[in-house]
Amino acid sequence: YGIQAAAQAYYGKDAVDLDPARAAYLAALVNAPSEYDVVAHPENKPAAVARWNYVLDGMVKKGWLSQSERTGLKFPMPKEQTISTGLSGQRGYLVEAVKDYLTGHHILTKEQMTRGGYRITTTIQKDKQDDFVKAVNDKLISKLDKKNNKADTYVRAGGASIDPKTGRVVAMYGGIDYLQQYTNGATRGDFQVGSTFKPFVFTSAVQNGSTTQDGKPISPNTYYDGTNKRPVQGWSGSYAPENEDQKSYGQITVRKATDLSVNSVYAQMAADVTGAKVKQTAIDLGIPADTPDLYPSPSIALGTATASVLEMTEAYATLANHGRHGTYTLIDKVTKGGTPVTIPGGQSKQAVSREAADTTTSVLRSVVETGTATAAKAAGRPAAGKTGTAESDTAAWFAGYTPDLATVVAVMGQDPVTARHKPLYNALGNARMNGGGPPTEIWAQYTKDALSGKPAADFDLELQPGAEVEAPATLAPTAPATVAGQDGGTA
Repeated sequence: YGIQAAAQAYYGKDAVDLDPARAAYLAALVNAPSEYDVVAHPENKPAAVARWNYVLDGMVKKGWLSQSERTGLKFPMPKEQTISTGLSGQRGYLVEAVKDYLTGHHILTKEQMTRGGYRITTTIQKDKQDDFVKAVNDKLISKLDKKNNKADTYVRAGGASIDPKTGRVVAMYGGIDYLQQYTNGATRGDFQVGSTFKPFVFTSAVQNGSTTQDGKPISPNTYYDGTNKRPVQGWSGSYAPENEDQKSYGQITVRKATDLSVNSVYAQMAADVTGAKVKQTAIDLGIPADTPDLYPSPSIALGTATASVLEMTEAYATLANHGRHGTYTLIDKVTKGGTPVTIPGGQSKQAVSREAADTTTSVLRSVVETGTATAAKAAGRPAAGKTGTAESDTAAWFAGYTPDLATVVAVMGQDPVTARHKPLYNALGNARMNGGGPPTEIWAQYTKDALSGKPAADFDLELQPGAEVEAPATLAPTAPATVAGQDGGTA
């Protein structure tokens, strides 16, 4: 925004009135504004002072400041508010996401936005946005004890919600406050998605008419060997993934293996379908082709890829929309001086067959009814979804949908000082952060509130032949000790 805006934001002065000490701090900030912010993050002060000294020393070397003037300067603490309050709360996350969308989709250039004069209307619905923030606060933030539990200081969250019929983003949760945590939890793409990726493997199996190693069609009722560390067959490499808690399940149906997120089953299924086809199906559903660690090997099934929350929401919205994919949109309209700016039309296509998408939905309904995501039933309407956990418990996910709304929630661990990913063991006083815990609870409260007053719609599914639930016994609840922690996790 320029030196004048910075002088006002940090010191309440016009740029012309800045002394060398204050000017040097603003110059130091350009290198890394969040890392040298000493108001929102007092722990940054040593690094900020060092950078400030570096700038002043450089000024002396260049002859722009005398050594005597330099010697008498003291570090000038900024005023309490370091960024315009207009970007506080969720607003900053939304503004940055909208700017990225406008430039990324070639609607406006950065230069055009800098010149200003545009009126931009987003797809965000304020009531749903408020519902999302309240759900995260109620089910996660309010339960943190950052003073007495170090793990709670690592906790961050991200969420996105899309109308599957239109592709419009109706709500987005970026973090506790843009002024305190600058990285948007909904759009960052550096945490593994864990077992929320598994449904894409099954969708690909149905889409491609894939069979097991012994030639049987893959359906929800197909049996697989769920033995822990079972070597994957039909794969040129050596791969024997671990199940969560080292559990072995023996012969188990695909439906039940999805309920319990059995890694050995899904790694084998990915080999049966082929990693290349699984990867292509994920891309067709909405996952970007250049997503890091989206490798076409059996390990793809365990969610080693690092897609963003928003990208995962787009893919799950495609499943909710019977396999029809429309790229998400954050923009309703853009005008300048009352004249509309052309926005590229959102084209939709049948990414995967309705049979493949709907059969996956049938399986994911079981996850909510009797699997790792039973907390989602609190939404009070038919729902489908999948839990997931990143390697070393650095993130926990729930991706779910009703016929009217697709929403993904992730709780992530990050050191507030170093920004390194951190395990969430003991966060909220729990041994581990499971996708079936806070992420699903947030999803349920948000979905219930966001759809309040709207009649509960049931899924209209066209299933793969033979995909019907065989018998109630197949979906019988498992003892809690067996279910605990079974929301996947990478090998």
